[in-house]
Amino acid sequence: MSTKTVLKRTPLFDVYKKYGAKVIDFGGWELPVQFSSILEEHEAVRKAAGLFDVSHMGEVLVEGKDAESYLNHLVTNDVTKIGLNQAQYTAMCYPGGGTVDDLLVYKLADETYLLVINAANIEKDVEWMKQHVKGSVTIENRSSDIAQVAIQGPKAESILQKLTDTDLSDIRFFHFAQHVNVDGITEVLVSRTGYTGEDGFELYLAAHQAKELWEKLLEAGREDGLKPCGLGARDTLRFEARLVLYGQELTNEISPLEAGIGFAVKTNKESDFIGKAALTVQKEEGLQRKLAGIEVIGRGIPRHGYKVFSGDEEIGFITSGTRSPSLQKNLGLALISAEYAEPGTELQVEIRNKKIDAVVVKAPFYKRG
Repeated sequence: MSTKTVLKRTPLFDVYKKYGAKVIDFGGWELPVQFSSILEEHEAVRKAAGLFDVSHMGEVLVEGKDAESYLNHLVTNDVTKIGLNQAQYTAMCYPGGGTVDDLLVYKLADETYLLVINAANIEKDVEWMKQHVKGSVTIENRSSDIAQVAIQGPKAESILQKLTDTDLSDIRFFHFAQHVNVDGITEVLVSRTGYTGEDGFELYLAAHQAKELWEKLLEAGREDGLKPCGLGARDTLRFEARLVLYGQELTNEISPLEAGIGFAVKTNKESDFIGKAALTVQKEEGLQRKLAGIEVIGRGIPRHGYKVFSGDEEIGFITSGTRSPSLQKNLGLALISAEYAEPGTELQVEIRNKKIDAVVVKAPFYKRG
């Protein structure tokens, strides 16, 4: 008898149906791929605003007098540089330089940090964090108690501002406000990091309040064109902005440097960190492979896993690819031998057993404004 896997659900699962969600299995979670259509939702975020349920993401509380030094040993970026109510993008690496996960570190107080990790990696990450504990630190997986919704797009600030007295213009990029009251829902953490290439906010709150917040936001944004959005548009939006996705641009075999997020790797920080030696070598000797943007000139869409060639030589593979809704081009991100990564280099992508002409182009493919 086959045992059916029970998919995990977010606190917002019950409202999906009301808004017409098409639900899929995403890394063991039952999540909406779209509500109306991916194109419509993508366009809403680029031109007005979109609302995403991101409650499947993991949240881990790290506290204690050694929290800062512990985290600085665990991640690639320099945690000592984070101010109060500030967020930092970083990665955790294996000793060989491959990536455990990419994540956000929020500094809630002097000895208290909130780590936001990828949904598919929650158990693996928490186990990794516990294995490498140093000093006086407690690690608490809060993922099931905390919901997260993201409102993204040029009208995100004006829509959210209708529901709160907190001046949102005071929250700068990669900063946040704690204990925000959003139309009677208190204790909301409101941050401004984004994963779409647009301006916007993430709202973290108690799981049982998520439905109420979702409805209030949609009501407040109705006249401005706010639409509920699924994972499909989230993927096309982040792809156009060249924002990496764990499992595709980053894996246990792909380092943060190869994936092009070297800005989050501080090999010169004072404290030693896991993977530092390997990443230092990559920096000093030069990368063997790099993530590059490519445009397919012939017919066909480059998809994850497709092989990339230069003549008869296989030089890498597509990590993500799609027909870009904003640019109407068939684009991909490819991890390829570094010597071929210069814009203008002509390549081929193997699509359905045929080699299709492509060219290396600059990424991000889309920049707002």
